Amino acid sequence: MLVPLTRQKFEQLIPLIATGPQYKYYWGKFSNFLQRLLASVVSVVVILLIRSVFRLEFGLIVFFLGVFAAFFWMWYPVLQASLRNAKCRRYKYSGFFRGRILDWWITDKLMGKQETVNSKGELVIVENREKRINIEVGDDTGFSVELEAPLRPVHKAIARGQIAEMIVLSNRPDLSRIEEFSDVYIPSRDIWVNDYPYLRRDFFNEVSSRLRPDRQDKPRRRRRTQE
Repeated sequence: MLVPLTRQKFEQLIPLIATGPQYKYYWGKFSNFLQRLLASVVSVVVILLIRSVFRLEFGLIVFFLGVFAAFFWMWYPVLQASLRNAKCRRYKYSGFFRGRILDWWITDKLMGKQETVNSKGELVIVENREKRINIEVGDDTGFSVELEAPLRPVHKAIARGQIAEMIVLSNRPDLSRIEEFSDVYIPSRDIWVNDYPYLRRDFFNEVSSRLRPDRQDKPRRRRRTQE
């Protein structure tokens, strides 16, 4: 099932400004925070040195630059997430897709390499690998997409044939060519499969509940009027 969405609803689902989960995603690990903090400190020191050496009198401008640099560690994840959202929002049309999980499998992904020295003084390269879950979602029309995401303990409940929902994006009004898609939601297990949390889950659950067949098939009760 593929149902077109209005632009207003799409912009609610993928907001321009970063949400809490998106901010948390780009906040990263403690090492990422330390890198941003170091960049903030270095930037402030550079601004103060330039002001001292060149004896700049633009007090208000220097002040705002200093504040901007000092809080780089805090606002940079917001910028990263907002830019990623903006890239996704450039598509003109969107739709709500409901299909099934056709297949799933587990892979190892190389996330990086680190050089270290062992007890014998030998150079050793340590590979940082991560378990990833891969799922294929499709429908009876032959349409299918594959999504890769970090493996979580809740993913053990995923099985072939389960209903899967997501938002698909396109530049064609009839959605005949899908350019991008969001995280995948499995309503029967309340499981999200994603690498980056594109969607506002509260708005998505609202759309999902409205388009469920059991709700659409139920006739509305009419109130009896007294004669």
